[in-house]
Parts: sequence; structure tokens; C-alpha cells
Amino acid sequence: MNSSKRLSEVYKNAYEIPFDDTSRIVLMSDCHRGDGSSSDDFLDNQNLFFAALRYYYEYGFTYIEIGDGDELWENRNIKAIIDVHSDAFWLMSKFYQDNRFYMIYGNHDIVKRDSKFVQENCEAYYCDSVNCDLPLFPGIKIHEGIRLRYVCTNDTIFLTHGHQVDCLNSTFWRLARFLVRYLWRPLQLIGVRDPTRASKNNKLKNKLEKRIIHWSNQNNQMIICGHTHRPVFPAVGEHLYFNDGSCVHPRCITAIEIFNGTISLVKWAVMTTPERYLFVGREVLEGPTSLISYFNSITVNQITWR
Repeated sequence: MNSSKRLSEVYKNAYEIPFDDTSRIVLMSDCHRGDGSSSDDFLDNQNLFFAALRYYYEYGFTYIEIGDGDELWENRNIKAIIDVHSDAFWLMSKFYQDNRFYMIYGNHDIVKRDSKFVQENCEAYYCDSVNCDLPLFPGIKIHEGIRLRYVCTNDTIFLTHGHQVDCLNSTFWRLARFLVRYLWRPLQLIGVRDPTRASKNNKLKNKLEKRIIHWSNQNNQMIICGHTHRPVFPAVGEHLYFNDGSCVHPRCITAIEIFNGTISLVKWAVMTTPERYLFVGREVLEGPTSLISYFNSITVNQITWR
């Protein structure tokens, strides 16, 4: 099955969530939460992530994680990851308890598509402060794709990780996992970069993005992905492929916000005040841009292509 057909299949079977101008939604991906070892790419930004997620929780946002939240290629045991990053999982569980949390699996956490794996590992977690198990995500269903339906216009925004257009990381994901787990992880510990990972290879990023843009243009469909770790925010009238970046940039994490009928690309980073105090701050990189302006451009394209 080629990449376009694969994306179309995921879109057709995607879970649908309605939203309107009162909705607040934040999209993040590629956290790659690890086991706390030197190969855990999430460690450096764990405080940024927690601060950002705390902000979104307090301001009533729904959090949707678009894949590769947990690094389950390098690590076999998700419970060890939950234990190391228990503060982040505690906060995500609060979103879930409030019906404000959805999770999409990517290639690095593709095992989450197995409902038995999720039930055995994500129902509860052990909390040291109370010395007992607490609910984590009881009964959660983890999706491959989600459609956000904007009830004001009945248009949709398609959310998926994006690895479906990457043959090695989708069709042959078990081979890719084997290489990462037994070859590249040991080499990573001594500083060798993995040339097969999309986030480390600009030529591969360009190739994958062209495939997603091709599908988006063919289907007149707005799509938001992760996978490449490269933030993308097109201008109105350009292609309709967006990317929320990742949570493992060296100095920041990036996210896409949908709020008040608009969409924005933001980053969270350690910033300084004029008095040279450090703080975690939010900066808008692109937008806010009206969603209707993007959906109107879809209508124009439909007319032009006919």
C-alpha cells in the first residue's frame, strides 16, 4: 500500500472530535520520554514540558499528543518511563480525568495500538508519595488518527503522526526498531547519529513532507503531523500541511494551539527578564491565523482544480 492510500485509510477510520470557537486545544508530539538514562532525549526539556502542560491545564485546554510520546524502541518497559517521568504522567492523568486528553501513537510507540498492552501498562501507576497505585488512563483508547471537526463550517483537521509515509518506520517498523534498539542506541551513547531517523536527516524530512503535502493537496485536507521534528506553519493559500515540531529541541519545545477559531505555532523556552532572572516563557512563532481563512482556501482550490 502506497503512502497516499495509507493516509487515506487512517483518515477514513480516524476518531472524530467536534470543536468550535470556544474550544481550546493544544497539540504536541515527539516527546520521546525515556528511562532517565543518558539516551533519554526528553530529560533536558522535562521541566519545560511540565510548565507548558500546567499552563494548558489551568487555562482549560484539551491536550492531544500526536505520537512518539514515549520512546518504546530504545526502551522495552513503559512502566520504567512512567516511573521516571511520573510528574508528567500525573498531570496528563488529570487532563484525562477531565476528559481533556487524547493520544495518537507514532512509530516509536506503535505498540500502543495493542489494546492489551495499553490495558496492562497504562491503567494505573505507582505513586511514591502515597505508596499505592493511582489511576493513570483507565479505559483509554489510543488512536492512529483523529479528525477535528470544526462545527462552524463542518470542515475537518486531520491529526496523525506522519510516519505512514515513511516505509521503514511504518511497514518495516520492527526492523527499524531492531536497528534503533540494538545498533543505534549503543552508538548514540558514544555520539554517533542515526541517519535513518527522519528528525536527524534533512533530505528524508523533505521527502516525507512532500508526500504528506501531495496527499493534502489531492484531498483538499488540512493535516497536522509530527514525526520529522520540524515545525511547519504555512501561510494562507499555500499547502495545508502543518507540523507541531517536537519536545526534544535543544533549547525549546514547540506546540500548535487552536483557540478562539484561530491556529498558532508557539514555543516554550527558558527566557530571561531584564533583571536577568530565568523563567519558562511562551512565545508565539506564527499566527494566530483564522481557521476559516484556511478552510476558505480549500474551497478556492477545489474550484480552481475543477
